[in-house]
Amino acid sequence: MAKPTAKPKMDSKTYAKELRALQTELCYLQDWVKQTGERIIVVFEGRDAAGKGGTIRALTERVSPRVFRLVALPAPTDREKTQMYIQRYMNHFPAAGEIVIFDRSWYNRAGVEHVMGFCTKEQHKKFLELCPVVERYMVDGGIRLIKYWLEVSNEEQARRFEARIDDPMRQWKLSPMDLPSRERWYDYSRARDAMLDATDTAHAPWNIIRSDDKKRARLNCIAHFLKQIPYKQVKRPKVKLPKRATKHAYDDETPMAKRRWVPERY
Repeated sequence: MAKPTAKPKMDSKTYAKELRALQTELCYLQDWVKQTGERIIVVFEGRDAAGKGGTIRALTERVSPRVFRLVALPAPTDREKTQMYIQRYMNHFPAAGEIVIFDRSWYNRAGVEHVMGFCTKEQHKKFLELCPVVERYMVDGGIRLIKYWLEVSNEEQARRFEARIDDPMRQWKLSPMDLPSRERWYDYSRARDAMLDATDTAHAPWNIIRSDDKKRARLNCIAHFLKQIPYKQVKRPKVKLPKRATKHAYDDETPMAKRRWVPERY
């Protein structure tokens, strides 16, 4: 695909307006998922510093964590390493009325595990063979599976890593895998290509998002996600705020006056 002409950075006011409209639709989607008992999995993968965390936050910050459940698993334990590879992920699959978002997923085996030598070549090959079969089973079992790959350019990834190194509030984002991933850019590119070739299927296609502009990437992702699901706005009963009852009334501020209050510094 030809590289598109670069658009100017989206201003914050426009971004906030568009994001609010999309997040309102996400709330409508949430009601529909609860009512219909839908089960949805959303997988987020991509290069390091591609903006997965910010995109997931934009997707989830206005909805209930009981419906939109985020799963970001740490490195497997010694026990989990002896299990069937996808087993620890299946433990988090959605029940009726849930949307589970995987911030990285079973596709670790196609990416970081393969590139960094955490799995054997045979394990990597077997994963690419079996993954489409397992995902076919998931979809046939009634799960909506939506997969996103965030693609950031070489120049923008370098800029974001430099910002993490220099900013104390971003240094925590630098993981032990980040710097090797920068050095092994082309190894990760080849791993990505092999993964897409093997697992970009009709029943579980990959959706690629350009993420050099974080604001546009977030909006594009949410808008696309909403279009994948045939939700309808659920009619909610009208809510009327009740008046405060005066029975058993007392001066409830008096006992609070002697409590330990946080100083109002600001």
